[in-house]
Amino acid sequence: MLAAQLPADAAAVAGATVLTLPALTSDQMREVNRLMVEKYGIQLLQMMEIAGLNLALLARQLLSTEDEEDALLDRPVVVLAGRGSSGGGGLAAARHLLNWGAWVQIVLTHPPGDLPPGATRDQFLLLQKMDAPLAWAEEGWELPPADLVIDALIGYGLEGNPHGRTADLIQLANSSVAPILSLDAPSGIEAASGDLYLPHVSATATMTLALPKRGLLQPNALAACGQLFLADVGVPPGLYEHLDLDVPPLFAKATVLPLHVRNGVVLLEA
Repeated sequence: MLAAQLPADAAAVAGATVLTLPALTSDQMREVNRLMVEKYGIQLLQMMEIAGLNLALLARQLLSTEDEEDALLDRPVVVLAGRGSSGGGGLAAARHLLNWGAWVQIVLTHPPGDLPPGATRDQFLLLQKMDAPLAWAEEGWELPPADLVIDALIGYGLEGNPHGRTADLIQLANSSVAPILSLDAPSGIEAASGDLYLPHVSATATMTLALPKRGLLQPNALAACGQLFLADVGVPPGLYEHLDLDVPPLFAKATVLPLHVRNGVVLLEA
């Protein structure tokens, strides 16, 4: 059971000021990524690092109770990482959790030689230099016992049913008794449309990035997300003006915020 529980409806929070947030289409998601790099010079590795830090912060929050100090110390966490940008965010989160005293087992969908050059491979090399517990999916492999499983296998860049070792790890995650925290979107769900592919992760909580994705608001997809959170990845406020979106500064109080969805509308307590 996750320690952090949320009200079922933002309107139930007495006296709260509630904002309505836009949800991004697939074209808008691609444009955000393009503008971050081409207009602002914010590179993928920087975004990945911010996403990973916020994912680790949320993992710590979900594992904590009011009575606990050192909530992460020696807590077993399994991080499942693909070779795309979502996997790199998961690897960054694993590094922070290790630094904070958790026991982290990292499982990649591919062996190191199959990781393409780029930010995700850079995250892997950092963990390798730390002598972090690294493994990759193999026939007959099982997940070790854990208090939390982090799903960073696919994220929003999904095309068709997951297959191979990715599908195997999704099925293993779903068979675990541990709660699952997904990064950006539960693996196996098309974040732009909300289509559920087979297999797909049934998450306990999902931390989506920058702004909610439109497909995650569809009823079946939303159910697979579990509790929905929004995290900062360093998007300049002016970027959204290029998309004709009116988005105020969202992260003045915290860099990870709980979201509430009501009748397909995303609500955020200001």
